[in-house]
Amino acid sequence: MILTYKVKHQRDFSEQLSKAKKIAEFAIKNRKFSSKDVKHIGLKSMIANQILRKYGRNKKIKRTNSVNLIIPNQGIKVDKQTRCIEIPCLKFSFEYQFPNNFEKVNQIEINKEYVFVSVTVSEKEQIKTDKWIGIDLNTTGHVAVIADSETGKVHKLGKKAEHIHLKYKNTRKHLQKSGKYKKAKLVKNRESRIVKDLNRKISKEVVEVAKESNSGIKIENLKGIRQTTKYAKSFKYSLNSWSFYQLQSMIEYKAKLQGIPVAYIDPQYTSKTCSRCGLIGNRGGKTFKCPHCGHVDHADVAAAFNIAKRPLSIGRLHVDRDTCNGSTDTPKVATV
Repeated sequence: MILTYKVKHQRDFSEQLSKAKKIAEFAIKNRKFSSKDVKHIGLKSMIANQILRKYGRNKKIKRTNSVNLIIPNQGIKVDKQTRCIEIPCLKFSFEYQFPNNFEKVNQIEINKEYVFVSVTVSEKEQIKTDKWIGIDLNTTGHVAVIADSETGKVHKLGKKAEHIHLKYKNTRKHLQKSGKYKKAKLVKNRESRIVKDLNRKISKEVVEVAKESNSGIKIENLKGIRQTTKYAKSFKYSLNSWSFYQLQSMIEYKAKLQGIPVAYIDPQYTSKTCSRCGLIGNRGGKTFKCPHCGHVDHADVAAAFNIAKRPLSIGRLHVDRDTCNGSTDTPKVATV
């Protein structure tokens, strides 16, 4: 499994980053992959080659604002005893505090503030279990509701996420009306960091619950929900500001490290089905009522129990799909 750790550095790489951007612009324009073509720019060929491949091969990239320095495995020296990583071609070394249990460093990316270290970590053997907990992900109320169908236990997590989204939405709206667009962007970035931190905590707790009960994790397959779901205009902001992909990815890679299986199920009617008799009931807001057996429950809790009981779907995990797409060498997934 590949993880990316973020380490802050105190070195000025502005000159090298400026050269890296010129090489990326050249690659986008000419689609060439030889460092000889950009030798005149003055960046080390080892780094230049990586940038040329990244931006030259991806025809979807039309322009770029910032480009990281990319150092491949052969240009990195690791000393696990002193917990030090050296990059000889940049005459740069730094200490790391993340776990020492990685097999190798795959590559390193450097920007103005941080070093992103991509490492391979061995996965634990996946546990064999018939027990599953269901995770219902929501845009309103609690972000995640966990239900254990065997014990009947329920955990509700992330209640303040909706409040955070609405708070920063109103702040940005006020700033944009005043013409303070740069300030609005800073506020948006701050909101993203807060939500990301909240998702880390939620994913950690989900995996802990699964580990304690020796269970696998079932989640709804929500791919394409924004395009396929009909919703009111008032619900549009909540849906589009919901970082469910990020949360699901975090749950996946944390579960993989613990050997806990993660599976996706068909989300259809999970919140409209009675978790007791299995028949379709009536949902109004966050309340579920079954006209057949009389069962009354919180709609999200009922959905979580239904997810735990529902048969497994066939599909790949986000982490595995990212690996096939070749995006595991970027600090966008599984960043610790």
